[in-house]
Amino acid sequence: MLARISTAPLNAPEVESAVAGAEFGAVVLFTGQVRNHDGGRAVTRLEYSAHPGAEKFLAAICAEVSASSGLPVAAVHRVGDLAIGDVAIIVAVAAAHRAEAFATCAELVERIKHEVPIWKRQHFADGESGWVGL
Repeated sequence: MLARISTAPLNAPEVESAVAGAEFGAVVLFTGQVRNHDGGRAVTRLEYSAHPGAEKFLAAICAEVSASSGLPVAAVHRVGDLAIGDVAIIVAVAAAHRAEAFATCAELVERIKHEVPIWKRQHFADGESGWVGL
């Protein structure tokens, strides 16, 4: 199982291949990218910080979702300074059929967002910045 926090740009084929198998007819790959706006304000970049144990939280959540669904999952989250368009997270799930792959991927993304201690600071075009969710 692939569950990693990375300072380097993320690699979608690597994440997808971590769940691939001949028995799976569906592989759902979610990529979360840095967008140029939030709440009606122009965003110029994001800064992600993580708790030193964040990767352990990520691995535990991936293991729990995999065990409860019976499906292979993988997730990689980037930290550091990210520009508009950079990929911040990639999550992959494989299943025999698409419905269970989509549902499991959505569950995993939500759990990562709410349970892994990674913090996002937005930098706005007007020079201000602010932490999201704190």
